Amino acid sequence: MRKKLLYLFVGLAVLGFGAVIALAFSLGGIVKTAVNDFGPKLTQTKVELAGATLSPLSGSGTLTGLTVDNPPGWKNPQAFSLGKIHLSVAPFSILGDHIVINELLIDAPEFDYETKFTDSNVDQLLANIQKFAGSGAATPTTKSGQPVKFEIKTFRITNAKVSVGVGGLAAVSVPMPDLSLDNLGQGGGITPDQLVAEVMKHVTASVIVAGKDAVLKAGTAVLGGATGAAKDAADAAKNAASGLKSLLGGGK
Repeated sequence: MRKKLLYLFVGLAVLGFGAVIALAFSLGGIVKTAVNDFGPKLTQTKVELAGATLSPLSGSGTLTGLTVDNPPGWKNPQAFSLGKIHLSVAPFSILGDHIVINELLIDAPEFDYETKFTDSNVDQLLANIQKFAGSGAATPTTKSGQPVKFEIKTFRITNAKVSVGVGGLAAVSVPMPDLSLDNLGQGGGITPDQLVAEVMKHVTASVIVAGKDAVLKAGTAVLGGATGAAKDAADAAKNAASGLKSLLGGGK
């Protein structure tokens, strides 16, 4: 009898462990599918998430290879790539309609900044997102039909870089200040489009500031190069004049 109970207990434990493993893989698949399906609607550009893992017990997870393309009319295909995103989710909240993310950390993302007078690629992306967020278009829902809402207690972007090409020169890369946002969606949560619009508003401002720094850096380099070339030309002219003077006997 004891052996039968032991076998039963072991069998249930194995089944339970297998169910947890299966759930972890399915949660990652759910997140990946949701991002790849909803992202393009939100930005009106190609959005692709390469992979996602999420533990239903610890709530820790990683998203890898998230890229967002530029709107039409810009030189480079991608606006930014986020590489790895680490997050800590309140266990099992991913299964409900109010997903609580304790911490979301984006480390070392790369932004490509392009500008045309009063417009830029990141401004256009933000405009697309805000337009969708204000359109009342359908947002992701649970099986019960309730809209999915998010709450992020801590949001961080660290070690970001912004690159910008100026006047046909090679792209100049500059660091972007770290970005910290807390208590997003506190008190009931906000929909994914509202959340992305709020985050992108702050990201866009930081990217533009860093992009302008890159433009100034490139301009300084060009100016320094032109000044150096002018100095070299003046020195060469001075040496030529000195040599001519000596040849004509003016140096005696």
